[in-house]
Amino acid sequence: MGKQEKPLHTLQQFLPDNTFGHIAPYFKEHNIHLTLTKARKSILGDYREPTRSEPYHRITVNINLNPYNFLITLVHELAHLVTCVEYGRSVKPHGKEWKANFKNMLIPYLGKNFFPNDVETALSKYINNPAASTCTDTELYKALYKYDLDKKPGQTLICHVPVGQHFKTDQGIFVKMKQLRTRSLCKDVGSGKQYYFPGIYEVELLSQ
Repeated sequence: MGKQEKPLHTLQQFLPDNTFGHIAPYFKEHNIHLTLTKARKSILGDYREPTRSEPYHRITVNINLNPYNFLITLVHELAHLVTCVEYGRSVKPHGKEWKANFKNMLIPYLGKNFFPNDVETALSKYINNPAASTCTDTELYKALYKYDLDKKPGQTLICHVPVGQHFKTDQGIFVKMKQLRTRSLCKDVGSGKQYYFPGIYEVELLSQ
């Protein structure tokens, strides 16, 4: 997706209402190839700078993200583009220069009702010191997760699982023993061993 008008406008369907006008200028100013990819567990999006063989900015974003997460991820990658144009390879990928650009590029979206209140509150705190991934910020991740549309029945974050509830992961069947501030203490039903799960770990609830 580069500077052609028709492909660019198709981006609107993935963004929150009335935010496309803030995004479009970046695509008109820079030669950007945007690829919407299938869901990836390890990353939500990525950026690659132009090369001799591919003389354009390359950005990918997971197509399954809800509109709010899609916008934040796209701005995250566009901030890499802006930082690359300004500094080249002389700065760290998620250093202070990128943090400043990302924060400044997100500020115009705040206070405009583009985000639900819970997402905006968490995002406002997050951009004061943004990390390499929104997944590392527990409050922002939890807020964004509520608006995912592709969750399976019973799928939730472990921080939302009641104590005593059984759930399933790729590693087996567990029961939640205790909720701590950022982690959940759980017991493997098969082995009896206890494990700590991060609060934003995704699990599937089992009927009692």
